[in-house]
Amino acid sequence: MALALPLKSPRPWPPVLPVVAVIALVALPVAPGGEGGAGPADVLSALAVLYCAVRLLRRRRRPPSRRAAVVLGLPVAGLTLAALGASSPGEGLAGLGRYLQVFVLVPAAVLLLVRDRSDFRLLAWSFVALAGWQGAVGVHQYVTHTGASYQGEDLRAVGTFGPQDVMGMATVVSFGLVCAVGLALGRADVRQRLVATVCAGALLLPLAVSFSRGAWIATAVACSAQLVLAGLRRALTVAAVVAALGVVLVGGLGVGSAMLQERISSITQVADAPDQSVTDRYTMWAAAVGMWRERPLTGVGLKGFPEHRDAHASLALSSGSDTDGAGSGFVRQPLLSPHNMYLLVLGEQGLVGLLALAGGWLALLVCALGRLRRAHRSRAPGRDCALVACGLLLWQLTDFVYADIGGPSTVLTAVCLGLVAWWALAEPDGPPAPAAAGRPVTGAQGDPEAVAR
Repeated sequence: MALALPLKSPRPWPPVLPVVAVIALVALPVAPGGEGGAGPADVLSALAVLYCAVRLLRRRRRPPSRRAAVVLGLPVAGLTLAALGASSPGEGLAGLGRYLQVFVLVPAAVLLLVRDRSDFRLLAWSFVALAGWQGAVGVHQYVTHTGASYQGEDLRAVGTFGPQDVMGMATVVSFGLVCAVGLALGRADVRQRLVATVCAGALLLPLAVSFSRGAWIATAVACSAQLVLAGLRRALTVAAVVAALGVVLVGGLGVGSAMLQERISSITQVADAPDQSVTDRYTMWAAAVGMWRERPLTGVGLKGFPEHRDAHASLALSSGSDTDGAGSGFVRQPLLSPHNMYLLVLGEQGLVGLLALAGGWLALLVCALGRLRRAHRSRAPGRDCALVACGLLLWQLTDFVYADIGGPSTVLTAVCLGLVAWWALAEPDGPPAPAAAGRPVTGAQGDPEAVAR
């Protein structure tokens, strides 16, 4: 009589693979001179949302909890009201679709597709890998002077995004750096922490040569918060190491060190001697505030900022920004947004839209920090996931002071918000309750395919 050998059934493919594919598609080069529009990653993100909906229906699984539905669905009311107030139905529908994609649908899909901490870490490492690729391209552009034009030289690192989206590579590298720092500070195995530490150190160079002041500030805020949340003693030690590493990097950049020092010092010169880009930004901020004062509750409508800009902007605003290099010819880009997400929402959606969007982000931050505090007290696993989630949200909230949505990297913002939502709203505080005999556990965290780790 043959003895049956116990065979361990293979772990099924993680359902977050479509989201991993969305992150991977952001690595594709952007066509020179491309003018916005939905890219491959945006199209795949829509398919990922559809896949999530079909998966929920086929498996008869529970939708998100009531709290998750409220937090993620809060912006819908303000967006709908602002879409109705748009200058044309087409503009209103286009703006509504974009906002729903970035702040509602894709985050909800990520929340539902992530089963456990292994899936969360897979997405975090995907961000690190994408940042490594874009950072390598950016450093090559800086070294070979084939990047975007900056102070008369083609040395600004923009990765595969081109000079029309100078913030794209900086955003991707920042996300990867924040993820790497969170993974390095967790309680995972030593090899993961070591690899994450090396990746975080390597990503400092492409972030520096991106010459993006907003990304520098947001990354410093997010990583400092991660260090403090991981422990004050460790924060002081790592801060000393990072300071020493920064001195070495800046000292080894040669001619670029003077440009970096000038760029860093310009952060504190926004009042005394601002450059034209800072002047343009302040002028557009004032224009957004003027739109809000005109219609304080509902704003001027989705995608209404370009149409109402000139009526509220002063003569200090230039006609556009010059872009050149990185495989593209000279282009003068019009200034169509205030480069401040909060003021863009305030001007186009009014107080109703801003309170809805910012209220949801604040609720995510409070819930994420609360779960992190409970995980510290109970010494539960997954601290690396908590630090990644909190760091990504703090980075985005800080960066929104200097930037708004737009460009191929915007879909990554939606994925980040989904990761934050999973940690803040779906991750259980303790081990899952055992299922009743003969009946699988169902629900957002009770996936019969995997046990929460």
